[in-house]
Amino acid sequence: MSQFMISGFADEIDEKIVNQFTHLNKLNISYFEPRGVNGTNISDLSDDEVEQLKQDMKTFGIKVSSIGSPIGKIQITDAFEPHLEKLKRTIAIAKALGTKYIRIFSFFIPKGEKPEDYRDEVMYRMKKMTELAEKEGVILLHENEKDIYGDIAVRCKDVLDTVNSPALRAVFDPANFVQCGQVTYPEAYELLKPYVVYMHIKDALADGEVVPAGYGIGHVPEILKRLKESGYEGFLSLEPHLGSFSGLANLELDDKMLSLEGSTPEKFTLAHESLQKLLNNL
Repeated sequence: MSQFMISGFADEIDEKIVNQFTHLNKLNISYFEPRGVNGTNISDLSDDEVEQLKQDMKTFGIKVSSIGSPIGKIQITDAFEPHLEKLKRTIAIAKALGTKYIRIFSFFIPKGEKPEDYRDEVMYRMKKMTELAEKEGVILLHENEKDIYGDIAVRCKDVLDTVNSPALRAVFDPANFVQCGQVTYPEAYELLKPYVVYMHIKDALADGEVVPAGYGIGHVPEILKRLKESGYEGFLSLEPHLGSFSGLANLELDDKMLSLEGSTPEKFTLAHESLQKLLNNL
């Protein structure tokens, strides 16, 4: 049996956490992936701010699916030690908020240079971060992202195979793969399937424009079908990133979601409705 649990980057609803949680409650979503909390990045929260966040979570009945951290989203040529300290702080925050997952990246490669030229340094850093995760009992989730070492499937697999630890798994983001010219299904999905424990729900057109799930070329419906068939038990985390795009009026979504020029909560609702439509079709 598969079990899909819906979460999302609620800072795309509103900067203020209370407004984020109010809207999640309206949508009957009981998890979120904290990234921006009252205008502060999750990894930069003070102890008092973490405590307040816990109180707000309790008030609204919201839990954390994964920390949407910025770890690994620096240049591979930037100093590593301060970043490792930031990971230590992020792990402490993850534990305080009751999640074992922390989203990370595999470092930006200088423009115009070959990722392979920086492979050794990438692997050194990824291993060091994973060793820390192992020691602290948390799991790092590598997200495929444009312009980092692990932007396409084969290099994602290279990172995961090389580090070779249960404390490093994969987030699968279809839209990010599309934006890198990577075919998501079956190519990327089948290659990374043994490592995928978390999904970002985001789709994109061939030109890279982000659209609601199922309306791009990220093969989101096929991937969800394969996850269901494989008995996947995990999170589907909404990351709308939506802007106005052509063809919106033809999406056949009910009610008032025909314009993306409205508020951010409307965009988040559109992303949620699109996902629900795909899940209902399953």
